[in-house]
Amino acid sequence: MTNRFAALAAGATLLALVGCGASGDPAAEQESSAPAVEAESDDALTLYSGRDEELIQPLIDMFEETSGISVDVRYGNTAELGALLLEEGEQTPAQVFLSQDAGALGALGSAGLFTTLPEDVTASVPAGFTSTDDSWVGVTGRARVIVYDGEELAADDVPVTVDELTTPEWAGRVGIAPSNASFQAFITAYRVLKGEEAADEWVAALAANDPQIFENNGAVLTAVNDGVVDTGLINHYYWFGQATEIGEENMRAQLSYPEAGDPGSIVNVTGAGILSGAAQDADALEFVEFLVSAEAQQYFVDETFEYPLAEGVEAPEDLPALDSLVNPDLDLSDLESLEATQELLSKHGLI
Repeated sequence: MTNRFAALAAGATLLALVGCGASGDPAAEQESSAPAVEAESDDALTLYSGRDEELIQPLIDMFEETSGISVDVRYGNTAELGALLLEEGEQTPAQVFLSQDAGALGALGSAGLFTTLPEDVTASVPAGFTSTDDSWVGVTGRARVIVYDGEELAADDVPVTVDELTTPEWAGRVGIAPSNASFQAFITAYRVLKGEEAADEWVAALAANDPQIFENNGAVLTAVNDGVVDTGLINHYYWFGQATEIGEENMRAQLSYPEAGDPGSIVNVTGAGILSGAAQDADALEFVEFLVSAEAQQYFVDETFEYPLAEGVEAPEDLPALDSLVNPDLDLSDLESLEATQELLSKHGLI
């Protein structure tokens, strides 16, 4: 999948360049000068969701009930759906893409697959948590954390930087989900913050340190909570979701937030963009507006324990303040080079 995603990205760029080269076509010039078409609704929407059905479908149900718009959802891995969108190009049936992380959104935006969102939509989310060119909007914040076995480790024993996890002391004791979009976004952030050479060295050191490989964040958390592995890298909200189900007092796994400024302490976002073919689709716009509405933001707080990004909705009480976790040196729009991260992980045998 890694090579395929990279190849498709290159193909999309090539097609875009070919399209630009045709700008001298009179028909194309006539089309570009045509007046804007008023948005239309057919009360139906096709959504590609890189977020799990268990988390998102109740929100879709809320939207369908309040709007009267029927939503046909295709669920899948964020990276795989991103590759599919690049492959389908203008022929995609998707009108909205809901992504698990900013990196995939940035890659698709750079490939020219998104239309520009209205300013009132993107302005509803603070700068730093949305795109810089209005091609997509952030929906929720997700902090990267180190989860650890509270029965085997004291809080002071847990590394405060991800670099420490590659030392001999932690050999075989760290759980990761390298095929997961949020892990790949973290590696991309490491590349952006510390440079390509440092990132290559870190991934090589991690791979040589016998990490325990899992399918996703939830599996990493379960392994730590069951005492199978001492530590792991996950998003914060998985812990809160499981604690709600079984009670915090029954959680063997505990959370540690890496020190501010460390690549492991990034706050990534989920987000959504409207595909260029749906630029005039009123239903697509209504859905994206719904995602940043107070109703949807409160759903994410209550049901998924993520940070709300739109003003007027408070984060869960047990979470550190969002501004205390943000890395000021990281622009989320720089996480678009997903294919380079996948190549790096593949180079060292992690995917």
